[in-house]
Amino acid sequence: MARITASVYTSHVPAIGAALDLGRDQDDYWRPLFQGYEPSKQWMKDNKPDVIFLVYNDHATAFSLDMIPTFAIGTADSYTPADEGWGPRPVPTVVGHPELASHIAQSVIQQDFDLTIVNKMDVDHGLTVPLSLMCGQPGPGQGWPCPVIPFAVNVVQYPVPSGQRCFNLGRAIRNAVESFDEDLNVHIWGTGGMSHQLQGARAGLINKEWDLNFLDRLVDNPHGLAKMPHIDYVREAGSEGIELVMWLIARGAMSDIDSPAPVPRVAHRFYHVPASNTAVGHLILENQ
Repeated sequence: MARITASVYTSHVPAIGAALDLGRDQDDYWRPLFQGYEPSKQWMKDNKPDVIFLVYNDHATAFSLDMIPTFAIGTADSYTPADEGWGPRPVPTVVGHPELASHIAQSVIQQDFDLTIVNKMDVDHGLTVPLSLMCGQPGPGQGWPCPVIPFAVNVVQYPVPSGQRCFNLGRAIRNAVESFDEDLNVHIWGTGGMSHQLQGARAGLINKEWDLNFLDRLVDNPHGLAKMPHIDYVREAGSEGIELVMWLIARGAMSDIDSPAPVPRVAHRFYHVPASNTAVGHLILENQ
């Protein structure tokens, strides 16, 4: 059967993609951030998955304010990098895994989660920046190291899903993956955050203490963390800090959640401020 062996958590700041694309990753401002992901790139080489299930939020590219699904799964063969107003990022087309994606959709919907099925969409920095951070920038003619299943979550237009809903969805995704007949090594990624606010009187807010506590609880007390209400995210981590509910989907998919399995091993942890106007958090967990 297929199995989820690891989860990855990372911010997806658009300026990170721009720094990479413009060759500025060794600038004094950006170098400390990218150095923090060097162990992650090596880890990816040493633990290459067959498929990545990548949880992210769309930034008005595949979906506009006219229609925003709460949860949307990509079931296409491929996904083109989106033009977000300054041209698409110069990164490869993302190859999908329609067989596993369709199976997950069928299974998760039968577990009483309503998903939107998306057979064609472009993917923006929310998906491509994490790939660049974890896999490096592919050279000419090269692709990403494995197929990716995009899973878009609405954290833009209220009402957004609760942390508990996302956590329980992760459990359903794990059940779905484990019922797929093919022997596949699957990684699940939760992206977005950490603390940041882009507008209003608190624009520029970063809360390092809260972020670090979130990382601790994500590892050691995910059930308690899942109960955190929306207002705590917004008050403590800024209006865009609500993106962190997406991390709970990935954490809910780990094997210790519904079994006596040990807490996942922390393969790498990193935190850096600032990147543009955002706190960057990163964690790799391996099932034991």
